[in-house]
Amino acid sequence: MKLGLHLGYWQKNPTDRFVELAQKAEAFGFDSVFTAEAYGSDCFTPLAAIAVSTSKIRLCTGVMQISARTPVCAAMTALTLDHISNGRLCLGVGVSGPQVVEGWYGQQFKRPLERTREWLDIFQQVIAREAPVALDGAQYKLPYDGPNNLHLGKPLKSITHPLRKKIPVFLGAEGPKNIALAAERFDGWMPIFVSPYRMNIFDASLANKPDDFEINAMVNCIVSDNLADAMYPGKMTMAMYLGGMGAKHENFHKNLMDRMGFGDEAQKVQDLWYAGKHEESINAVPDALVDEISLLGPKERIRERLQDWKKSDVTTLMIGHADNFDVSVETMEFIAGEVV
Repeated sequence: MKLGLHLGYWQKNPTDRFVELAQKAEAFGFDSVFTAEAYGSDCFTPLAAIAVSTSKIRLCTGVMQISARTPVCAAMTALTLDHISNGRLCLGVGVSGPQVVEGWYGQQFKRPLERTREWLDIFQQVIAREAPVALDGAQYKLPYDGPNNLHLGKPLKSITHPLRKKIPVFLGAEGPKNIALAAERFDGWMPIFVSPYRMNIFDASLANKPDDFEINAMVNCIVSDNLADAMYPGKMTMAMYLGGMGAKHENFHKNLMDRMGFGDEAQKVQDLWYAGKHEESINAVPDALVDEISLLGPKERIRERLQDWKKSDVTTLMIGHADNFDVSVETMEFIAGEVV
């Protein structure tokens, strides 16, 4: 099992000391560092700053929103950063959700599986650079031949030769069909909420994954003698995702909680959040749920529960620094001593 440091996306202000944290992670033997985006900071710029200040650690987006960039734009950015970092880039991507795609990017959130397949096809063509890029897809058309086109477009190849013929791409996904697509077409899967004790719910979706398939799981690690205090940030985040991240009748995170066996509890958390009772919603998040998807409590307890993660199919523990989690350098050093 490997370790990743997940720096998330910036909140009101930039994440404090994010380059220094990545440098510490590299020194402690972490395999990778991840940056994200929502509707504020982007995922690539912090990685570029980290790239010039490190030499070994893999640089990963976790995740880049597909609707934020055309496939070709994403490939241009990826091949550029891959050169700058001497081949250390891995691209984690996801479709986000209708609130962000329609509300922030002004695009239709339609047929996300189809969109993801076509996006990956074009991205891989650009990076492989074996022929001019072309796709007659339902959502992407290269060259463009739709309404008001000038009939002047032609298939092109990147002027810049990519450093590698293939840049690893991971898919952030929660639904069964999306996870199956990750196993079929991608180099790895990035689950946001996963329990080592309930991995069986993904068996059907991951049935065809290749042997070298990566599973990079977000796991929040808080060392504390007070377990209740350690759980609170995770409960806060879970309540926000169940209540504030997604529509009431279409919430991918809530659907996942139902498959994990916490459907009734998730419904209560969502109802309280929508009623404006945010603190009650946070308190209604089951301790068992947050505990299973995290590493919390005294060091001995974390050390014991790490053994269950090592027995699971998860290949990388992404230790979270994002949102309400402030991973100290001391915690990073401790967890590295147990895993690396």
